[in-house]
Amino acid sequence: MHIDVHCGEGINRQYSLCGDPTDRRHLVIAVRQVDPSRGGSDLMHRVVQEGHHLEIGAPRNNFPLDETAAHSLLLVAGIGITPIIAMADRLHALGRSFELHHFSRAREHTAFRARLTQGSFADRVTFYEGLDVARTGRALDDILAGPVAGGKVYMCGPGPFMDRTVAAAQVQWPQDAINLERFAAKPALAGAPTKPFDVELTRRGVTLNVGADETILDVLETSEIDAAFSCEQGVCGTCVTDFLSGTPENRDSFLSAGQRTSGNAMCICVSRAAG
Repeated sequence: MHIDVHCGEGINRQYSLCGDPTDRRHLVIAVRQVDPSRGGSDLMHRVVQEGHHLEIGAPRNNFPLDETAAHSLLLVAGIGITPIIAMADRLHALGRSFELHHFSRAREHTAFRARLTQGSFADRVTFYEGLDVARTGRALDDILAGPVAGGKVYMCGPGPFMDRTVAAAQVQWPQDAINLERFAAKPALAGAPTKPFDVELTRRGVTLNVGADETILDVLETSEIDAAFSCEQGVCGTCVTDFLSGTPENRDSFLSAGQRTSGNAMCICVSRAAG
């Protein structure tokens, strides 16, 4: 579950809700200060002060938890804990089987460490602090070995961690058991060559040309046609749109393998037409 936060200066960002899921009066987010910043974390740390009012969007869930899974394996690195910690809270409240594995560069970089070590499910949390790339990979292989029938894997973290975790999970676990949320699109997808194409809006009866240096979302905005969007990186899922025909060139990091296979939805902020 996450919310859109209007950070100021026209910058909107998505932050996961990481508070107690049973608390309906307060929303808790965590923002890591990054350098260089695309603007959001810098504004949140430099400008926002206690007592300020921020405009937010309604909570949305693009990273759902299967509460009926036989066992849930929660894998996080760094600030990737933010969408996962609420899952752990919920699974514990339901009395479901789960374990949480938290990777970080060092103890002082382990977000929510105190809450996890002193909480009611501390015995289900394992920390991996200061491991190099090779040791991290071996740890992931061990964690993901021996999949549980009817189990699910959830993962969130920086790109390299996600790539390594997905690779390890796909060796052992069925594809439909693997669930993930990325903070940024894969550079290889974002930097692929582009070419122009046409998009037909059937209900409006119009056809628009999308140039090689434009996105579908760009063209819709230029044509004053409203479309929902937020991250503009193909990560958050806000702009997922049904398509009726044609072959999509998916460049997002949001759609699941099943959604790609079904071939009836695309993220119009980054994805294009292949023909």
